[in-house]
Amino acid sequence: MVNFDKVTFEYIRRDEDGNVEGINKALDEIDLDVKKGDFIAILGANGSGKSTLARHINALLKPTEGTVYIEELDTKDEKNHLSIREKTGMVFQNPDNQIIASIVEEDVGFGPENIGVPTKEIWERVAEALEKTGMTAYREKSPNNLSGGQKQRVAIAGILAMKPDCIVLDEPTAMLDPEGRKEVIKTVTELNKTEGITIILITHYMTEVVGADKVYVMEKGSIKLQGTPRQIFSKVETLAEYKLDVPQVTWIAHQLRKAGLKLPECVLTVDELVEALKELVQYD
Repeated sequence: MVNFDKVTFEYIRRDEDGNVEGINKALDEIDLDVKKGDFIAILGANGSGKSTLARHINALLKPTEGTVYIEELDTKDEKNHLSIREKTGMVFQNPDNQIIASIVEEDVGFGPENIGVPTKEIWERVAEALEKTGMTAYREKSPNNLSGGQKQRVAIAGILAMKPDCIVLDEPTAMLDPEGRKEVIKTVTELNKTEGITIILITHYMTEVVGADKVYVMEKGSIKLQGTPRQIFSKVETLAEYKLDVPQVTWIAHQLRKAGLKLPECVLTVDELVEALKELVQYD
Protein backbone atom coordinates (compact mmCIF):
# COMPACT_ATOMS: atom_id res chain seq x y z
CA MET A 1 0.00 0.00 0.00
CA VAL A 2 2.72 2.50 1.06
CA ASN A 3 6.44 2.28 0.37
CA PHE A 4 9.15 4.76 1.38
CA ASP A 5 12.47 4.06 -0.33
CA LYS A 6 15.40 6.01 1.19
CA VAL A 7 13.26 9.12 1.58
CA THR A 8 14.91 12.37 2.65
CA PHE A 9 13.06 15.66 2.99
CA GLU A 10 14.61 19.05 3.68
CA TYR A 11 12.92 22.29 4.69
CA ILE A 12 14.81 25.24 3.20
CA ARG A 13 14.77 28.57 5.03
CA ARG A 14 15.24 31.69 2.91
CA ASP A 15 15.69 35.36 3.72
CA GLU A 16 13.61 38.21 2.25
CA ASP A 17 15.74 38.18 -0.90
CA GLY A 18 15.26 34.46 -1.47
CA ASN A 19 18.76 33.48 -0.38
CA VAL A 20 19.12 30.18 1.50
CA GLU A 21 19.64 30.80 5.22
CA GLY A 22 19.59 27.23 6.38
CA ILE A 23 18.41 23.69 5.69
CA ASN A 24 16.53 21.50 8.16
CA LYS A 25 16.53 17.79 7.36
CA ALA A 26 13.11 16.63 8.57
CA LEU A 27 13.34 13.08 7.14
CA ASP A 28 16.62 11.22 6.83
CA GLU A 29 16.66 8.17 4.51
CA ILE A 30 13.36 6.70 5.68
CA ASP A 31 12.51 3.14 4.63
CA LEU A 32 8.93 2.11 5.39
CA ASP A 33 6.58 -0.56 4.08
CA VAL A 34 2.87 -0.66 4.95
CA LYS A 35 0.74 -3.50 3.65
CA LYS A 36 -2.91 -3.14 2.73
CA GLY A 37 -5.11 -3.64 5.80
CA ASP A 38 -2.36 -2.88 8.33
CA PHE A 39 -2.89 -0.69 11.39
CA ILE A 40 0.37 1.24 11.79
CA ALA A 41 1.19 3.71 14.57
CA ILE A 42 4.01 6.25 14.41
CA LEU A 43 5.33 7.79 17.63
CA GLY A 44 7.81 10.55 18.24
CA ALA A 45 8.40 13.68 20.27
CA ASN A 46 7.73 17.11 18.78
CA GLY A 47 10.09 17.74 15.87
CA SER A 48 10.78 14.05 15.24
CA GLY A 49 9.44 14.22 11.66
CA LYS A 50 6.29 12.15 12.05
CA SER A 51 3.90 14.80 10.66
CA THR A 52 6.25 15.47 7.73
CA LEU A 53 6.21 11.74 7.00
CA ALA A 54 2.39 11.71 7.11
CA ARG A 55 2.16 14.50 4.53
CA HIS A 56 4.30 12.49 2.11
CA ILE A 57 1.73 9.69 2.06
CA ASN A 58 -0.91 12.03 0.63
CA ALA A 59 1.58 13.78 -1.72
CA LEU A 60 1.16 17.06 0.16
CA LEU A 61 4.95 16.98 0.33
CA LYS A 62 7.37 15.36 -2.13
CA PRO A 63 10.75 13.87 -1.21
CA THR A 64 13.94 15.86 -1.63
CA GLU A 65 15.63 12.50 -2.27
CA GLY A 66 14.27 8.97 -2.53
CA THR A 67 10.80 7.86 -3.60
CA VAL A 68 7.37 7.37 -2.05
CA TYR A 69 5.02 4.92 -3.75
CA ILE A 70 1.31 4.64 -2.99
CA GLU A 71 0.14 1.38 -4.54
CA GLU A 72 3.06 1.74 -7.00
CA LEU A 73 2.16 5.35 -7.88
CA ASP A 74 5.16 7.69 -7.53
CA THR A 75 4.19 10.79 -5.50
CA LYS A 76 6.73 12.92 -7.39
CA ASP A 77 4.66 12.61 -10.58
CA GLU A 78 1.92 15.24 -10.39
CA LYS A 79 -0.24 13.22 -12.80
CA ASN A 80 -0.61 10.67 -9.97
CA HIS A 81 -1.74 13.13 -7.28
CA LEU A 82 -5.51 12.85 -7.82
CA SER A 83 -5.37 9.04 -7.78
CA ILE A 84 -3.13 9.07 -4.70
CA ARG A 85 -5.46 11.40 -2.81
CA GLU A 86 -8.45 9.23 -3.69
CA LYS A 87 -6.58 6.23 -2.24
CA THR A 88 -5.22 7.95 0.89
CA GLY A 89 -7.38 10.25 2.99
CA MET A 90 -5.93 12.63 5.60
CA VAL A 91 -7.44 13.52 8.97
CA PHE A 92 -5.68 16.37 10.75
CA GLN A 93 -5.35 17.51 14.35
CA ASN A 94 -8.07 20.17 14.40
CA PRO A 95 -11.44 18.98 13.03
CA ASP A 96 -12.62 22.60 12.67
CA ASN A 97 -10.03 23.05 9.92
CA GLN A 98 -11.57 20.23 7.86
CA ILE A 99 -15.28 20.93 8.26
CA ILE A 100 -16.50 23.48 5.73
CA ALA A 101 -20.29 22.98 5.45
CA SER A 102 -23.05 24.13 7.82
CA ILE A 103 -24.79 20.73 7.86
CA VAL A 104 -23.10 17.41 8.70
CA GLU A 105 -24.39 15.45 5.69
CA GLU A 106 -23.36 18.21 3.27
CA ASP A 107 -19.86 18.23 4.71
CA VAL A 108 -19.52 14.46 4.35
CA GLY A 109 -20.70 14.68 0.74
CA PHE A 110 -18.28 17.48 -0.20
CA GLY A 111 -15.36 15.19 -1.11
CA PRO A 112 -17.28 12.79 -3.37
CA GLU A 113 -18.93 15.75 -5.12
CA ASN A 114 -15.50 17.24 -5.84
CA ILE A 115 -14.32 14.11 -7.62
CA GLY A 116 -17.45 13.88 -9.78
CA VAL A 117 -19.41 11.11 -8.06
CA PRO A 118 -23.05 11.08 -9.34
CA THR A 119 -25.54 12.72 -6.96
CA LYS A 120 -27.46 9.53 -6.17
CA GLU A 121 -24.24 7.72 -5.27
CA ILE A 122 -23.02 10.67 -3.15
CA TRP A 123 -26.01 10.36 -0.83
CA GLU A 124 -25.56 6.58 -0.66
CA ARG A 125 -21.93 7.12 0.32
CA VAL A 126 -22.88 9.79 2.88
CA ALA A 127 -25.39 7.47 4.56
CA GLU A 128 -22.90 4.61 4.61
CA ALA A 129 -20.04 6.75 5.98
CA LEU A 130 -22.20 8.25 8.73
CA GLU A 131 -23.40 4.80 9.74
CA LYS A 132 -19.85 3.43 9.93
CA THR A 133 -18.73 6.33 12.14
CA GLY A 134 -21.82 6.24 14.36
CA MET A 135 -22.96 9.72 13.26
CA THR A 136 -26.22 8.96 11.42
CA ALA A 137 -28.34 10.62 14.12
CA TYR A 138 -26.45 13.88 13.56
CA ARG A 139 -26.65 14.05 9.76
CA GLU A 140 -28.94 17.12 9.72
CA LYS A 141 -27.20 18.89 12.62
CA SER A 142 -24.79 21.78 12.46
CA PRO A 143 -21.17 20.75 13.13
CA ASN A 144 -20.96 23.78 15.42
CA ASN A 145 -23.21 21.99 17.90
CA LEU A 146 -21.07 18.84 18.06
CA SER A 147 -18.39 17.86 20.57
CA GLY A 148 -14.74 17.66 19.49
CA GLY A 149 -14.89 13.88 19.21
CA GLN A 150 -18.07 14.04 17.13
CA LYS A 151 -16.54 16.65 14.81
CA GLN A 152 -13.52 14.42 14.27
CA ARG A 153 -15.80 11.51 13.43
CA VAL A 154 -17.56 13.74 10.87
CA ALA A 155 -14.13 14.49 9.37
CA ILE A 156 -13.42 10.75 9.22
CA ALA A 157 -16.84 10.15 7.61
CA GLY A 158 -15.97 12.73 4.96
CA ILE A 159 -12.82 10.80 4.15
CA LEU A 160 -14.70 7.47 4.17
CA ALA A 161 -17.20 8.81 1.63
CA MET A 162 -14.27 9.09 -0.79
CA LYS A 163 -13.82 5.31 -0.41
CA PRO A 164 -10.06 5.38 0.30
CA ASP A 165 -7.87 2.33 0.74
CA CYS A 166 -5.90 4.09 3.48
CA ILE A 167 -6.59 6.76 6.11
CA VAL A 168 -3.71 8.74 7.60
CA LEU A 169 -4.52 10.40 10.93
CA ASP A 170 -2.08 13.09 12.04
CA GLU A 171 -2.56 13.45 15.81
CA PRO A 172 -6.37 13.37 15.39
CA THR A 173 -7.05 13.35 19.15
CA ALA A 174 -4.56 16.00 20.28
CA MET A 175 -7.28 18.61 20.83
CA LEU A 176 -9.90 16.26 22.30
CA ASP A 177 -10.89 15.31 25.83
CA PRO A 178 -10.43 11.68 27.00
CA GLU A 179 -13.97 10.67 25.94
CA GLY A 180 -13.48 12.20 22.49
CA ARG A 181 -10.16 10.38 22.09
CA LYS A 182 -11.84 7.06 22.91
CA GLU A 183 -14.59 7.73 20.33
CA VAL A 184 -12.12 8.45 17.55
CA ILE A 185 -9.77 5.53 18.25
CA LYS A 186 -12.70 3.13 18.54
CA THR A 187 -13.99 4.35 15.17
CA VAL A 188 -10.71 3.96 13.29
CA THR A 189 -10.04 0.57 14.91
CA GLU A 190 -13.42 -0.73 13.76
CA LEU A 191 -12.84 0.61 10.24
CA ASN A 192 -9.56 -1.28 10.14
CA LYS A 193 -10.95 -4.54 11.50
CA THR A 194 -14.32 -4.63 9.72
CA GLU A 195 -13.65 -2.73 6.48
CA GLY A 196 -9.98 -3.65 5.96
CA ILE A 197 -8.99 0.02 5.59
CA THR A 198 -5.29 0.64 6.14
CA ILE A 199 -4.79 2.94 9.12
CA ILE A 200 -1.65 5.03 9.72
CA LEU A 201 -1.98 6.78 13.06
CA ILE A 202 0.39 9.55 14.14
CA THR A 203 0.00 10.16 17.87
CA HIS A 204 1.71 10.98 21.15
CA TYR A 205 -0.89 9.18 23.29
CA MET A 206 0.66 5.81 24.08
CA THR A 207 -2.58 4.03 24.96
CA GLU A 208 -3.91 4.69 21.43
CA VAL A 209 -1.36 2.40 19.78
CA VAL A 210 -1.85 -0.69 21.94
CA GLY A 211 -4.10 -2.26 19.28
CA ALA A 212 -1.81 -1.48 16.32
CA ASP A 213 -0.18 -4.20 14.24
CA LYS A 214 3.15 -2.39 14.23
CA VAL A 215 4.66 0.68 15.88
CA TYR A 216 7.44 2.92 14.55
CA VAL A 217 9.35 5.32 16.81
CA MET A 218 10.92 8.38 15.18
CA GLU A 219 13.57 10.81 16.34
CA LYS A 220 15.35 13.56 14.36
CA GLY A 221 13.85 12.39 11.09
CA SER A 222 14.85 8.73 11.44
CA ILE A 223 13.05 5.56 12.47
CA LYS A 224 14.80 4.39 15.62
CA LEU A 225 12.58 1.49 16.71
CA GLN A 226 9.98 -0.71 15.07
CA GLY A 227 8.00 -3.70 16.26
CA THR A 228 4.72 -4.78 17.79
CA PRO A 229 3.30 -2.63 20.63
CA ARG A 230 4.48 -5.24 23.13
CA GLN A 231 8.00 -5.25 21.71
CA ILE A 232 8.18 -1.43 21.68
CA PHE A 233 6.69 -0.81 25.12
CA SER A 234 8.97 -3.38 26.72
CA LYS A 235 11.79 -0.85 26.11
CA VAL A 236 10.76 1.61 28.83
CA GLU A 237 14.21 3.15 29.37
CA THR A 238 14.96 3.38 25.65
CA LEU A 239 11.67 5.19 24.99
CA ALA A 240 12.47 7.62 27.79
CA GLU A 241 15.68 8.52 25.94
CA TYR A 242 13.46 9.53 23.00
CA LYS A 243 11.26 11.59 25.37
CA LEU A 244 8.40 9.13 25.12
CA ASP A 245 6.34 7.49 27.84
CA VAL A 246 4.64 4.10 27.89
CA PRO A 247 0.99 3.40 28.79
CA GLN A 248 0.45 4.06 32.49
CA VAL A 249 -0.36 0.44 33.27
CA THR A 250 2.84 -0.65 31.47
CA TRP A 251 4.89 1.77 33.59
CA ILE A 252 3.26 0.51 36.82
CA ALA A 253 4.00 -3.11 35.88
CA HIS A 254 7.58 -2.14 34.99
CA GLN A 255 8.08 -0.54 38.41
CA LEU A 256 6.63 -3.61 40.13
CA ARG A 257 9.04 -5.82 38.16
CA LYS A 258 11.96 -3.64 39.28
CA ALA A 259 10.74 -4.08 42.86
CA GLY A 260 11.01 -7.85 42.47
CA LEU A 261 7.55 -9.05 41.44
CA LYS A 262 7.61 -11.76 38.79
CA LEU A 263 5.38 -10.08 36.22
CA PRO A 264 5.44 -10.51 32.42
CA GLU A 265 8.07 -8.41 30.64
CA CYS A 266 5.48 -6.08 29.08
CA VAL A 267 1.93 -5.52 30.31
CA LEU A 268 -0.28 -3.50 27.96
CA THR A 269 -3.72 -3.42 29.59
CA VAL A 270 -5.25 -3.21 33.05
CA ASP A 271 -6.83 -6.65 32.55
CA GLU A 272 -3.39 -8.16 31.81
CA LEU A 273 -1.96 -6.65 34.99
CA VAL A 274 -4.90 -7.86 37.09
CA GLU A 275 -4.54 -11.41 35.74
CA ALA A 276 -0.77 -11.40 36.31
CA LEU A 277 -1.22 -10.23 39.91
CA LYS A 278 -3.91 -12.87 40.50
CA GLU A 279 -1.50 -15.56 39.34
CA LEU A 280 1.14 -14.29 41.74
CA VAL A 281 -1.31 -14.44 44.66
CA GLN A 282 -2.44 -17.94 43.71
CA TYR A 283 1.15 -19.08 43.31
CA ASP A 284 2.08 -17.75 46.77
